[in-house]
Amino acid sequence: MEKFPGAEEWVPRTGGIAKLAEALPSCRGCDLYQEAEQAVPGAGPARSRILMVGEQPGDVEDREGLPFVGPAGRLLDKALAEAGIDRQEIFLTNAVKHFRFEFRGKRRIHKTPAVGHIVACNPWLTRELAVVKPALVVVLGAVAARALLGTSFKVTEQRGRPVELPDGTAAIATVHPSSVVRSREYRRDFALLVDDLRAAAALLA
Repeated sequence: MEKFPGAEEWVPRTGGIAKLAEALPSCRGCDLYQEAEQAVPGAGPARSRILMVGEQPGDVEDREGLPFVGPAGRLLDKALAEAGIDRQEIFLTNAVKHFRFEFRGKRRIHKTPAVGHIVACNPWLTRELAVVKPALVVVLGAVAARALLGTSFKVTEQRGRPVELPDGTAAIATVHPSSVVRSREYRRDFALLVDDLRAAAALLA
């Protein structure tokens, strides 16, 4: 992958969520801006108690400019409702702000972000956390876990357990809802996701 400078120089050091969203489209911190339709900022109340971090926008998110509005987002909505969490009270974002994909015919198929993309985009996530100041971060999937908890953290082994981010913020990890969408054991894996989200809600109770 071509070397890019990382997002630091494009991330505002002052201001709130609206200023971040306004600045994000100008980012040239990695190569993903070259092919994606747009950068997708985080969305939700600027003082949410829960901040959820996914991997990257998908095809639908890239076209609409909002996080978690595709199939994985619809499943997450269902899981949140079953866990008793109001999505409207959550700040939702991604570790990587542009959609990485490959073409299969005319379809754009998700491609996992490289480590360089995760590192390059991290200043955006760091600033979102600083602005929102959540009481709890819910880490959705391995890419988000790598961005926030390091390479040694294994979501499959440590999901649903209270942990801390390096700055001491409470966190809990679970799988990305897209993995449940694709699962051959949908009912089991959906129930496990709901259990993890209930554990997250209990941490704030």
